[in-house]
Amino acid sequence: MKSVWLLIAAISAGSLYAKEPAEYINPMIGAFAPSGSRLKGKECGRTFPGVATPFGLVQLSPDTITGGDNGNGYSWFDTTIEGFSFTHMSGIGALGDFGNFQVMATTGPLMTSRGDPKAPDEGYRSRFSHDTEVAQAGYYAVTLDDYNVRTELTAAQRAGMVRFTFPKHKQSRIQIDLSRRVAGTSTEQYVNVVDDRTIEGWMKCTSEGGGWMRGNGKIDYTVYFYCQFSKPMTSFGVWSAKIPDGQERQMNDVLSKSYQALVAHAEVLPDKREMQGKHLGFYTEFPTKDNEAVLLKSGISFVSMKGARENLEHDIPGWNFDGMKGKSRDRWNKSMNMMHIKGGSEDDKVIFYTALYRTMIDPRNFSDVSGEYYGADKKIHKADDFIYRTIFSGWDVFRSQFPLLTLINPEIVNDEVNSLMQMAQLSGRGYFPRWELANSYTGCMLGNPAVSVVVDAYEKGIRNYDAEKAFDICKASVDKFGNVKNGGYTRGSLSRTLEYAYSDWCVGRFAESLGKKALATEYYERGQAYKNVWDPEVKWFRARNGKDKWKPWEEKTKHGQGCTESNPYQQGWFVPHDIPGLLELGGKVFLTQELKTFFNKSPADFKWNDYYNHSNEPVHHIPFMFNEFGLPHLTQYWTRRICAAAYSNEVMGIVGNEDVGQMSAWYILAAAGLHPICPGDNKWQITSPVFDEISIRLDPKYYPGKTFTIKAHNNSKENVIISKMALNGKPLERYWLDHHEIVKGGMLEMWLVSPAKAGVSVK
Repeated sequence: MKSVWLLIAAISAGSLYAKEPAEYINPMIGAFAPSGSRLKGKECGRTFPGVATPFGLVQLSPDTITGGDNGNGYSWFDTTIEGFSFTHMSGIGALGDFGNFQVMATTGPLMTSRGDPKAPDEGYRSRFSHDTEVAQAGYYAVTLDDYNVRTELTAAQRAGMVRFTFPKHKQSRIQIDLSRRVAGTSTEQYVNVVDDRTIEGWMKCTSEGGGWMRGNGKIDYTVYFYCQFSKPMTSFGVWSAKIPDGQERQMNDVLSKSYQALVAHAEVLPDKREMQGKHLGFYTEFPTKDNEAVLLKSGISFVSMKGARENLEHDIPGWNFDGMKGKSRDRWNKSMNMMHIKGGSEDDKVIFYTALYRTMIDPRNFSDVSGEYYGADKKIHKADDFIYRTIFSGWDVFRSQFPLLTLINPEIVNDEVNSLMQMAQLSGRGYFPRWELANSYTGCMLGNPAVSVVVDAYEKGIRNYDAEKAFDICKASVDKFGNVKNGGYTRGSLSRTLEYAYSDWCVGRFAESLGKKALATEYYERGQAYKNVWDPEVKWFRARNGKDKWKPWEEKTKHGQGCTESNPYQQGWFVPHDIPGLLELGGKVFLTQELKTFFNKSPADFKWNDYYNHSNEPVHHIPFMFNEFGLPHLTQYWTRRICAAAYSNEVMGIVGNEDVGQMSAWYILAAAGLHPICPGDNKWQITSPVFDEISIRLDPKYYPGKTFTIKAHNNSKENVIISKMALNGKPLERYWLDHHEIVKGGMLEMWLVSPAKAGVSVK
């Protein structure tokens, strides 16, 4: 009998069955922003804790704030919730965008303003406690304390569902702020009551209403919705704030007391069935019994109201909330199974699978279930052989996220290449965007990251597009944004000079693969432009102000000096395409000591600093350079240190902006033991993995092998140095793999020891 009880206890404790990957996902990791805290913006993860499906159009999540440098709309440090919107962005700065179609449950008199977080009783926002929050893959829940309403969220690809459980009340309500938008407002809205359970409409968002980069991102999109309620609308209406002609509507204007007073005193129009205006909201009121559940579901489209209806009918045909929650979780489990891990602590597994989850938010689906999408020419198109996608955080994600996707999601990479090509062609520009959002060339950041993504895809055999046309656009991109027009450097900018040199090399690589020998030679030569900004006097890379004039020089750890979000010490290592040339230029002995110093002076937590600053992207390739310097044990030592210190299973578990999957992708690859230095050269650098075994499931549509496994014997926190390796049973003496070796399938084995046993110094 005792054995039976022990068996029951073991089953209850979960020790006799393996958890599903989705059970390890913790969407609260990184769900913080400057709002409500004393943190600097640089230290914030800015992820959202709500629900989404892999690369889905809908991200339904709670909003604690509108405005400020809080682009995810949620900060764990806030104490009130203003609503739950159907579109979000993950891990971005630049003030953000989206946050559209915000729904909220309230009781009592109708209020039309969200109110101030410092005075929540003046608006419809509600206090909440983290004690009542549940955040899981495909499910989020919280209790709105001011109204005693339990709120639950789940999502499908292009639609979302909310279940509100109300208390007993004569005047319960669901209200929808159609004007709401992160860092601004939608500039015009339309709503129409279709029947007693359905409304439809749209919200137009332009740069006039703020949004991305304070309106400087030239954003112009329209969100369409088709929304249904489980409870018939017997009492409903519209509120409309009278916004004067000529009223500025940038973020600070919208947040001002005078503007919010207009919203608080909006005209309420009961029984209004159709309306178009500058600042609208919709509400439906009803009496509720205690614990009565009222559900809302809505399809979202960036194409049309018809598309929103078809999306809803396809994705959520009924009202089974728990069934939808299960389907969403199943989708995540299926996606997580692209990588399988063994070993590591429970926290390590949570960090890993949550990071993998974050890499599958964007580039999101931007087309309807019909295949229709709104193109960069502001017309409707239809794609039959790929899914049109949006949100390309190029400067961030070309480094780790897209290389990761080439391994585990090549179809997404193929979609993105096609989407980028469509944007270049339909916009009439003929070149790629570097940071794309909803068809807009936002101009954010620098370089030609799309060129890197396209060339890396082509070199790895991801080629379901017109390669010649892709090459032409790559060439046009680097010809427009590059060093060649300025005599081989970019005036005043070290960052641009180095990044343009790399993208020129990418075009040379592409040209060589296509048999364009003369062009390959030309662009490879242009890729040597990094040598033009090496100053022998300061013995480091330095921005030029002219042919014979250098930019004023301070310490190389001083930020600025022609560097973007970095300093010359950090940016100067960006010569990924020609490390042998770099070593010849600066001298191997000197640069090796500099590389050691760069890491030895970094703080233990790797937060924002003047040396290895893991919080931001320019340094992300640098730990792997030790491999190319002949010191692979230092790549192994430092990547294990970074994985352990810069990522954790807690809200503040990311040391910088998540940046649309980049921070998480770095962890996934480093923890798996592989990471590129130079996307496009097909070399995966080998490092010490966090886990005992990692299996990568390969897509048979693109790669012949079924799985590739990395197995680390004697792995522990102390044993981080690789003593020997074998690839498919044969000794491996080099610390890199060619991409085609991996995708043939097989096994990389390594045997790990401590630095002392390996007889190596880690300083």
